[in-house]
Amino acid sequence: MPDSFLFGAILQALINGVISGTILAVPAIGFSAIFAVLNYPNFAIGALASVGAYGGLVANTVFGLPLEVSLLAAFATAAVAGIVVEWVAVRPLNQAGALMMAIASLAAAIVLENVIRFFWGNGLRGYDLPMLRDVQFGAIRVGPQQVKNFGISIAAMVALWAFLALTPLGRAMRAVADNADLARLRGVDPVRIAAVAVALGAGLAGMGGMLIGLDTSIDPLTGPRLVLSIFAAAVLGGLGSIPGAVVGALVIGMAEELTVLLIAPSYRSVVGFVVILAVLTVRPAGLFGARA
Repeated sequence: MPDSFLFGAILQALINGVISGTILAVPAIGFSAIFAVLNYPNFAIGALASVGAYGGLVANTVFGLPLEVSLLAAFATAAVAGIVVEWVAVRPLNQAGALMMAIASLAAAIVLENVIRFFWGNGLRGYDLPMLRDVQFGAIRVGPQQVKNFGISIAAMVALWAFLALTPLGRAMRAVADNADLARLRGVDPVRIAAVAVALGAGLAGMGGMLIGLDTSIDPLTGPRLVLSIFAAAVLGGLGSIPGAVVGALVIGMAEELTVLLIAPSYRSVVGFVVILAVLTVRPAGLFGARA
């Protein structure tokens, strides 16, 4: 009996980890896309996730829009905020180097977090969702909203792949990420591509923030609480690698859920620190990153 209970608990944690990791992959891809094109870690990604979550909240609860449309509103709100942050706070420090740009993005994240607090306070807020019973398979429980969020995350990743692989703008973005100087010689405008990368990355972060909020609730720290996990997923997969961000997010998601079986949930963020330290020590380039 204890063995079957332990097996059920591990299986439940793995299922939860795959679902949470797939959702985490959405903002992690956004983080990696920005890094691949602009070559600096945008630590405002967590605050942008919160901005998107609240943008979706307004669309859903104030204007009464369905969740699918509200997710597009979350994407658009975070994309606009991301471009503003890039052009106002980060780009003026372009000549100062990646470190100063990263610090500027961190400062912008604090500003965004407090703007959210100013308008919505610190309390928890929820979306207008129907009350649905969990689906149960023996000892395994899966929420219908979890399944829907999982499907939306997969659809977002497929749409991103199609954009990068099949559209001229997506191919130009990949060219800049591979070799900015060569892309410039081929007539690609790096400034326009940088704006596209920031809008896309920030929009994905906003969508990810709302997807997480749909399963629980949101507050101004919804996104900032994700920053370490997003960064750990990107580092594990290889900074700038979109497939790596997906794999890294799945590993982080499952590791965090399995860790809860051993220690208190409040310590699950330790997983991110351990992963970052291990990867930087053993393979600094990450699983899919190119060695310098």
